[in-house]
Amino acid sequence: MTVEITDTKAFVAELRKRLDDARSFLDLETKQSELVELREQAGSPDLWDDPDKARQVSQRLSRYEALFAKVEGLESTIDDAEVLLELAAEAEDAESRQEAVDQLSEVAADLDGLELESLFFDEYDDADAILSVHAGAGGVDAQDWAEMLARMYQRFLSGTGLVVTVEEVTEGEEAGIKSATFSVKGDRAYGTLESERGVHRLVRISPFDANARRQTSFAGVDVVPDLGDEADVEINEDEIRVDTYRSQGAGGQHVNTTDSAVRITHIPTGIVVQCQNERSQLQNKARAMAMLQSKLAERQRLERQAHLDEIRGDQGEAAWGRQIRSYVMQPYQMVKDLRTDFEVGNIQGVLDGDVMPFVESYLRWRRAQHESADNSS
Repeated sequence: MTVEITDTKAFVAELRKRLDDARSFLDLETKQSELVELREQAGSPDLWDDPDKARQVSQRLSRYEALFAKVEGLESTIDDAEVLLELAAEAEDAESRQEAVDQLSEVAADLDGLELESLFFDEYDDADAILSVHAGAGGVDAQDWAEMLARMYQRFLSGTGLVVTVEEVTEGEEAGIKSATFSVKGDRAYGTLESERGVHRLVRISPFDANARRQTSFAGVDVVPDLGDEADVEINEDEIRVDTYRSQGAGGQHVNTTDSAVRITHIPTGIVVQCQNERSQLQNKARAMAMLQSKLAERQRLERQAHLDEIRGDQGEAAWGRQIRSYVMQPYQMVKDLRTDFEVGNIQGVLDGDVMPFVESYLRWRRAQHESADNSS
């Protein structure tokens, strides 16, 4: 798309500044050293002994190489367009000037895309994720709402190229689900899903109320980075309770229906994890322990962050236990994120998986919060 440019020198200067800002936001100096290390890991003959690690290394290497190629390409295009503008001015060549303007317009659009790349800066943004949905206050309506959210995330994630595995589903007594847990693997799984952690509120005419009254229901969404073997958390066997049970059918063909399902309760914190996806009780227990380690590691990280916030007097949003988003179906239709104030009127589109606008608005809000905290330190 060509934009109207009256002062080409000022526009070139603006593009160069935006590119410099992008280098800063993207922390290319750090990524350059990481790129060298990733190439060494990718060349290791035993890389594929651990398929999950190999996939992560390959994905990050590919993304970093594409990122550096994009930045270098943009710089080269700006240089070429600037030279072309100078030649066009000397020769009074309107066609060459327009060609340079078109190139600069494309650079401006590409820089818009780089901004999204710069929003993924947190320590665990590149990690895989564990996403859990559980029904809150509201009885059968809340269980139905939890199932609607689980469906929304499955539809959303199916369009992102991320790989989703159903770890467990616990059905409700009358309708919906009490809980569901998904493993999400792929590029920036955690960074993409972090925005969803919190309490989600639904307002609608209850389909379970014979008097068709308006009902408010709540469901909780928890998202933690799936750190696998990297989760540096020791679990005392005396502090956990392990229960086995028969898997339920809500997970479809991906969920076992033998007595191999495992539920682990971490007694000191009350954290509960469940797994029923694997074929054996031993495999389900191992996977459940890995999920528990990841949840405990994230809990420790958030506690450290809360302590730092308290020291500097930052009273930011809690990561869990507070309403983050409202989905209103009656008396009007609107989905609104209460942290970013981003809202849309097409609630059915959101429930059908159009979640990315909320993810992007959260990532921009998160970066603004990060920059504000840095400036006040």
